[in-house]
Amino acid sequence: MSSLKVVLHKKAYKDGSYPLAIRITKNRTSAYTFIGHKIKKEFWDEKNQLVKKAHPNAKSLNNLIRTKLAESSHKLIDLEVAHNDFSAHSIISGIVGSKHATFEKQATLYKIALEKQGKFNRHSADAPRIKHFIDFLKHDKIGADISFTEISVALLNRYKDYLRTERKISERTIVNHLIVIRTIFNRVIGSNIVDRKFYPFGKGKIVLRFPESLKVGLTIEEVKAIEELVIQQRSVNHARNIWLFSFYFAGMRISDVLRLKWSDFQNDRLFYTMGKNAKPGSLKIPEKAYVILSTYNRENVVHDLVFPDLESLPNLKDQFEVQRRINQRVKAINTSLKTVATMANITKPLKTHIGRHTFGNLSGDKIPIQMLQKLYRHTSVLTTINYQSSFIHKDADDALDAVIGFY
Repeated sequence: MSSLKVVLHKKAYKDGSYPLAIRITKNRTSAYTFIGHKIKKEFWDEKNQLVKKAHPNAKSLNNLIRTKLAESSHKLIDLEVAHNDFSAHSIISGIVGSKHATFEKQATLYKIALEKQGKFNRHSADAPRIKHFIDFLKHDKIGADISFTEISVALLNRYKDYLRTERKISERTIVNHLIVIRTIFNRVIGSNIVDRKFYPFGKGKIVLRFPESLKVGLTIEEVKAIEELVIQQRSVNHARNIWLFSFYFAGMRISDVLRLKWSDFQNDRLFYTMGKNAKPGSLKIPEKAYVILSTYNRENVVHDLVFPDLESLPNLKDQFEVQRRINQRVKAINTSLKTVATMANITKPLKTHIGRHTFGNLSGDKIPIQMLQKLYRHTSVLTTINYQSSFIHKDADDALDAVIGFY
């Protein structure tokens, strides 16, 4: 059970007056919400929780106290019916909201949280998406101080139209923009700042589904062409090595490749934990990977890193800065891979992540799906099935031949 009581807050102002407040107590813990007025102690009737008649504004203040107390009592009952595990401070947020309850302020708190958690990639991706929503609110003459109760299905549908027509962005990117809003909305619901009944996402509301995307990998001939190149320029050769190394280890993500340390290689195996989902595992070291490793000096390296891309960082435990540096290096490597593609006469967009797609393309349906799940380190086999569906063509090709080749 929770209790409400009107009190004078214990901390006095310089003029000797005290702020009027409603004290909420639950489980012997108290929190306060202020009524917005102050009086001196001699005018306060503590027993009846009212301002004494001697005060010049006693009648008005007492009417305000009764109104505020009644409102708080009704909201408290609603909250306790819905949740019986609220803390006193959570109840305050549910009753009176928060000074940070607008979208813009909560979005700022979200970005700060990402920084503290070292999530540079999320921060760099979500910050412009938040700005786009704020720009839309200004464009729609609403303003960035919109409350979460005003973020309706109709508003978000207008926002989708705005992204299509004004920003000219793809449907997949539109989903990413809406996911940010959903994430922030979930945070404020979790903090009891807004009631879940105002949630604009889910069945019958805004449903978020990524449109299927076509994944294209290289052929074995194109991989061989990259392997056989003689490259003099150091940065371009390094980019080629990074791409091949990723491919040789079942399309290892570039962020994991750049973090590899010499100590990760033991007994002819590579032991590493995938950064995206923290899944550990090990793989044998292919002979072609050994060739690449032999071109990098193990002596006098910084942080025991195999590849030099992160050597300039003073502290690899600062995940925000590590991700920032990886982001910079991926851009530079992708630029160099354009040169590699030109030299190898490859017209497909050669980027770091296409190594993962290439492994999927070449494996096709040759490897059991459970083994592919293990190699990709997917948590669910359904993810592997959906991922690999872009690279399995035999059944469809045979069906097409059965009809076209009939006559």
